[in-house]
Amino acid sequence: MKQIKLNIVTKTKKYPIIIGSNLTLNVSKILKSNSIDFEKCLIVVDKSVPKKFILNIKRSLKNKNIYVLFFNPSEKNKNINNVNKILEILLNKNFSRNDVLISLGGGITGDVSGFAASLLKRGLKFINIPTTLLAQVDSSIGGKTGINSKYGKNLIGSFYQPSIVLSDIQFLNSLSKRDIICGYGEILKHSLIDNKKLFYFLNKNLEKILNLTSPFIEKAIYESCKIKKKVIEKDENEEALRKILNFGHTFAHAYEASLGYSRKLNHGEAVILGMKTALNFSLRENMLSKREYNVIINHIDKSGLPSSIKKYFSIKDLNKILSFMIKDKKNNSEKINLVLLKKIGKAIFNKQYSKKKLGLFMEKILTN
Repeated sequence: MKQIKLNIVTKTKKYPIIIGSNLTLNVSKILKSNSIDFEKCLIVVDKSVPKKFILNIKRSLKNKNIYVLFFNPSEKNKNINNVNKILEILLNKNFSRNDVLISLGGGITGDVSGFAASLLKRGLKFINIPTTLLAQVDSSIGGKTGINSKYGKNLIGSFYQPSIVLSDIQFLNSLSKRDIICGYGEILKHSLIDNKKLFYFLNKNLEKILNLTSPFIEKAIYESCKIKKKVIEKDENEEALRKILNFGHTFAHAYEASLGYSRKLNHGEAVILGMKTALNFSLRENMLSKREYNVIINHIDKSGLPSSIKKYFSIKDLNKILSFMIKDKKNNSEKINLVLLKKIGKAIFNKQYSKKKLGLFMEKILTN
């Protein structure tokens, strides 16, 4: 397939997202054509990335001084200690602001690497090469970087835009079905909050997209990235509109934290469960019609996405879930801030609810 280029223009930076196949074979040429030059680079590599892709990049950048750090990505490793390991190498090898840190991995690798890049000498060049579907349609776009702490997810971080994002479709062939479904959840989210036409395209071509059939998977990625581009260009630092990208996430982050970020429930799966919870609440608040609610829920159920919260939690987990929801970074009062759905293609943000009201709602979900 030919390469597709999307230009992101924010107040702080302009950068391209390149979507295509076998991009790792031509990294040097792509960077040169986008005026990105450097002498040294540190590649932070997700340990699960197939070796052939690492070799492709090293061969392509053979005229550069290349250092490689292998990283074991998990929510538990998304911490300040691993940021310090990256910074130690960059400082030891005397990286300048004109040198480059490359993230080669999923969203966790990108979040940790991007945060380290934002800190070194107040910012060196950052190249994001997302290797999972979830990262290609979500975390690699928009400049959010960060790490977790014992107080919650992503509470320490920065907004730091990359110099370029290279989304190579070839990486997706190495992913498990579970990983593909996780990424698909984010594509579904984007369609629900902003693009009814995309939702019905997904509904019609679900099987082809989940099987990575061309050109359906490329179109799903491209259209999803376009939605995020539109939102972050209007609101880079999540002061208003960008909050709609958190649809389902307040519940999702609480679910992840309540399970101690275990492999039992990964981020993409948590977001899907979070969206189901938010859809249910939108219905109960008489925002979303029963007809559209059923259309979306049927889509989630037939896709094989995780759909039962009770598979992971019981009533005894209620207070823990609520305590993490209150600590969510989007709250600025004792009330809990939610993004809800009015109809397919239109989300509502800045809706605030008391802990008591949400507690009664969650109690019904966990006991019925």
